[in-house]
Amino acid sequence: MCGIVGAVSRHNIVPVLIEGLKRLEYRGYDSCGVAVHQRGGLRRARSTERVAELEINVAADKVEGSTGIAHTRWATHGAPAVHNAHPHFSSGPAGADAGGARDGVAAVGRVALVHNGIIENHDELRDELRRLGYRFDSQTDTEVIAHLVDHLYDGDLLSAVQRAVQRLRGAYAIAVFCRDEPQRVIGARAGSPLILGIGTGERLGDHYLASDAMALAGVTDQIVYLEEGDVVDLQLGSVAISAGVDGIFHAVQRHVRTVQAHSGAAELGPYRHYMQKEIFEQPRAIADTLDAVQGISPALFGEGAAQVFGQVDSVLILACGTSYYSGSVAKYWLESIAKIPTSVEVASEYRYRDSVPNPRTLVVTITQSGETADTLAAVKHASALGMPHTLTVCNVATSAMVRECALSYITRAGIEIGVASTKAFSTQLVGLFLLTLTLAKTRGYLSAEQEAEHLKALRHLPVAVQSVLALEPQVMAWAEQFASKENALFLGRGLHYPIALEGALKLKEISYIHAEAYPAGELKHGPLALVTAEMPVVTVAPNDALLEKLKSNLQEVRARGGELFVFADADTRIESAESLHVIRMPEHYGALSPILHVVPLQLLAYHTACARGTDVDKPRNLAKSVTVE
Repeated sequence: MCGIVGAVSRHNIVPVLIEGLKRLEYRGYDSCGVAVHQRGGLRRARSTERVAELEINVAADKVEGSTGIAHTRWATHGAPAVHNAHPHFSSGPAGADAGGARDGVAAVGRVALVHNGIIENHDELRDELRRLGYRFDSQTDTEVIAHLVDHLYDGDLLSAVQRAVQRLRGAYAIAVFCRDEPQRVIGARAGSPLILGIGTGERLGDHYLASDAMALAGVTDQIVYLEEGDVVDLQLGSVAISAGVDGIFHAVQRHVRTVQAHSGAAELGPYRHYMQKEIFEQPRAIADTLDAVQGISPALFGEGAAQVFGQVDSVLILACGTSYYSGSVAKYWLESIAKIPTSVEVASEYRYRDSVPNPRTLVVTITQSGETADTLAAVKHASALGMPHTLTVCNVATSAMVRECALSYITRAGIEIGVASTKAFSTQLVGLFLLTLTLAKTRGYLSAEQEAEHLKALRHLPVAVQSVLALEPQVMAWAEQFASKENALFLGRGLHYPIALEGALKLKEISYIHAEAYPAGELKHGPLALVTAEMPVVTVAPNDALLEKLKSNLQEVRARGGELFVFADADTRIESAESLHVIRMPEHYGALSPILHVVPLQLLAYHTACARGTDVDKPRNLAKSVTVE
């Protein structure tokens, strides 16, 4: 959630800050803002519009400076409004913030600060600071940090921030600078990601902060991933990182990595939306994810995987949202193919209940960004309970989750900008299927012939997905009918039930149509009461062992006047009829069928949203990377 960019430079840094915000806007877009050190004071522009509007305001008001910070917000504390937008200023207990109608430019203030995360003790700090005379102009927890740093400031911003963060409980990544110390920015992180960028070439001596390396694409590829509790001091020509232990900070060294975060990867190209682009990128993303797979081996998951896989006797999957549904598919695979007991937990719930730890469990996390706060906390909780065998299926090799887990499989979906995940989901399923085959082979349940068959199917998968994408015109026709609806029901059976859940999630995320999914066999146990001609019922109908049962469930819907929209395999013998619409899938794909069947559901959600005129890539109230609890 939210995006941070900051810099100390020899040049006007505002264009870099604005461009960084554009690349991070998918992380939050309720409001945005930029603040710089200009003419001996702090100047700021904020907007509840998109970054493009902020760019216009900044240019009109001639906001320029060589030291600055910027932020794009996903609202937690306080509504999306200009007075709640970052950066926040503190001008001392007797100061005042001079903002305009759109906040324009504020030239008063001593400390400017941006923040990702949630401060849990903000109320008690707010009360304390009010007693000291500080005035609060927002409902945010972030303004508390700005006033606290100001209160502790005695001429050294680094010392003030180091003391301030010791008072904070919760999660934060912050970037802060001070009117009285030009060309200095301090960053700190605990529980939320923050990186340091080192300028090279023409930018030698410049230093940058960001919540994602993509924000600095084209600016620098020399990246330091700050660790938990780090505080970093950026000055022109120098940078220093310190870490605190029991309130005492010591200088530390962090590894500088070369990270190729190409700006071109985020270009829209000929597509109408990023989501559409990413749906159509799935054949390539799957092929890239499989690129290095020559055979089924524990080595796919890292050094030491063979020993771990030989010791475990169960699997625990921890994930949120779309990743949870990919884990739910994997449960069917793991138990039917690898014959290993598997449970799937919503990560945000797992650590808040009593559970029975098993040290021989393989704890698997699934996350697109590798920074999902709930999932990170869940795997740390599992480790603390005595379950040391951890593995992540993740799209970002340099993420906190990859660093946290002992083993990993890196999917190669590439940058995913659309908030509603598509190619990340399909590549997660590929990684989880490889994990299934590896555990099956380790446990003696995968013959050489079966391994060869599965590898052949995996290698053909990109072509199979491409053939499903050719169904787009038929799905578009359905979307026109869905656009006028306000409710929808999704049905699936067996390992396609999680695909129905994912289809419902996609529809509700971007079209704002209320959608729910059920195992088709549960229809008669309650959901059937909702079925009318105004409630479209979407059904995933592969040609598997549950097909005849599923056909009976379809008849239950038709008998109650419901209208069915069925994605059926070619050989299911389900024919179109009155109130029964059928789109035929190109081929049945056995165990990998969920990867094919999710694609038309993605297309249905996308084109329904387009027909309703919603903001597909930036749906209301959501953000891409959920880095707060």
